[in-house]
Amino acid sequence: MKIYFHLCIDGFTNSYTILNDNPDVKEAIIVDPGKIDIETINLIEKGGYNLSAVLITHKHNHHIQGLRTLKKIYSPVVYAADAGIYGIDCSILNGDGVVQIAGFNVEFFSVPGHSPDSMVYKIEDMIFTGDTLVSGVTGSTLSQYSHKLLCKKIKDKIFSLPDRTIVFPGHGSPSTVESEKMFNIDLI
Repeated sequence: MKIYFHLCIDGFTNSYTILNDNPDVKEAIIVDPGKIDIETINLIEKGGYNLSAVLITHKHNHHIQGLRTLKKIYSPVVYAADAGIYGIDCSILNGDGVVQIAGFNVEFFSVPGHSPDSMVYKIEDMIFTGDTLVSGVTGSTLSQYSHKLLCKKIKDKIFSLPDRTIVFPGHGSPSTVESEKMFNIDLI
């Protein structure tokens, strides 16, 4: 597996391209396509990968604006907590579970608080948290209730993962579950 990071200047969001470079698979997944550029397309095309899926952590515009571009070029399945984004049908994920995508077991967790549709995805020892958990803080919320719910869900679902689990957030730098347990100002 290879993971490529892309910073989308619009909104300073992180997008990730995950490649299964097993010669029998050669498939790609994109997490939160904030903006799609030629580098991302070349990564898929020159590597001979099939873009099989797009994982949406939540549907705030600066995390998904590249989705329409991807759908014009490829035919990936879009996984999200909503039935549709920009009129594009999505494979709806409810609650917690596992799906097989690109030769990987992709675990998903519903972690509402930042937004009602917030999902976290786990592939091997990595999680993609969107705005649920950003290095050192939690995502913004609209109420004290939402903040408390978000903190509880993070402690229940994310802090129960092994400490070495790498956190790839929707903004900022990567972290680990251990670092977040020790230093996250919203959760200590």
